[in-house]
Amino acid sequence: MMLEGKVVVAQGGGPTAVINQSLVGVVLESRKFNQITKVYGAINGVSGIINEDFLDLTQETTHNLEQVAITPSSALFSTREKPDEAYCKEIFHVFKAHDVRYFFYIGGNDSADTVRIVNQQAEQSDYEFRAIHIPKTIDNDLMMNDHTPGYGSAAKFVAQSFIGLNLDNRALPGVHIGVVMGRNAGFLTAASAIAQKYPDDGPHLVYLPERPFIMENFLHDVNEIYQKYGRCLIAVSEGIQDENGIPIVTKLINQEVDAHGNMQLSGTGALGDLLTQQIKNKLNIQRVRSDTLGYLQRSFMGCVSDVDQHEAREVGEKAAQFAIWHNVDGSIAINRTGDYSVDYKMAPLLEVAAKTKLMPDKFINERGNNVTEAFRHYLNPLLGSNMPTASMLRAPLAGKILRR
Repeated sequence: MMLEGKVVVAQGGGPTAVINQSLVGVVLESRKFNQITKVYGAINGVSGIINEDFLDLTQETTHNLEQVAITPSSALFSTREKPDEAYCKEIFHVFKAHDVRYFFYIGGNDSADTVRIVNQQAEQSDYEFRAIHIPKTIDNDLMMNDHTPGYGSAAKFVAQSFIGLNLDNRALPGVHIGVVMGRNAGFLTAASAIAQKYPDDGPHLVYLPERPFIMENFLHDVNEIYQKYGRCLIAVSEGIQDENGIPIVTKLINQEVDAHGNMQLSGTGALGDLLTQQIKNKLNIQRVRSDTLGYLQRSFMGCVSDVDQHEAREVGEKAAQFAIWHNVDGSIAINRTGDYSVDYKMAPLLEVAAKTKLMPDKFINERGNNVTEAFRHYLNPLLGSNMPTASMLRAPLAGKILRR
């Protein structure tokens, strides 16, 4: 049975470079079906639903939708609100009033949980309704997915940033730390390893939240690399934790907490400053610098992965097809097939909602300070075409006359 009524699509959580591909995929695919009376876009995510702030995307031109699709960040704007049962009841009340029969929410694991609760409300009310979660996160931490839309482009930005940092560090040697987003999962920080082309290229060290961060071990690693190469480039996740699971950065300052109960880790250079001071004080290395990539990673326009764009569009299209053609609920999941191709399946919401996927052990080296070749093999296809590389001079040294 195909349901007749309206579609509502919304975007939640942090924006990405390709999230609008998924939005446009939903809109254009939904507009093909005669039983869809309107396609609404909720402004500011779930808060827009509560306030009935809808754009009628049925009246948006296809040309402009395609222009929006290649524009980073959330075209409908976003929200950090985490709806509870009462909040979701209000969402469902609005949906019933507007005769909404299909709800598509583009977001991470918390967004999947919102879809799950709203879907339960509909079931309990015997209201014919289909809710689909569409995956999105640069953290790449959604269960049931080989990878998530948004990650490939953010990973490409991180890899290219570290190519530049490595060139800078080679020209003016010292220790340089790059702090990358990643609260619990280190996939994005691990992407820095793609910058390595020559044997002595950085990042020489990569630290992820999946392994305890021990300051003494860190200083030993840095000193070892510095003695070997006369320089050291380091990639570190903002969410690195000590042996007790306490984020290192929280030992420095009182952190703000968002609506999800998460401490703010991005938007501050505190972690880089801490590690810089430790190296200067304990290793007596004077040229030590740090950069925090911050929010640039999420919506940078200059290095979007074409593979990421295509898959982000397809998860939106497949969401509409699953809901409208097949009359099912769930979360769209990307599965890797062959080398390299993907297909899309419907995963149960309970398997995705409020859960976090971590880097598997095979992607992290034994010392916990770098990644493996298995990870590089995993990531390379996701970066898409036209991934740049850096080259260095190979000419031999000329003979000296005065200073032999």
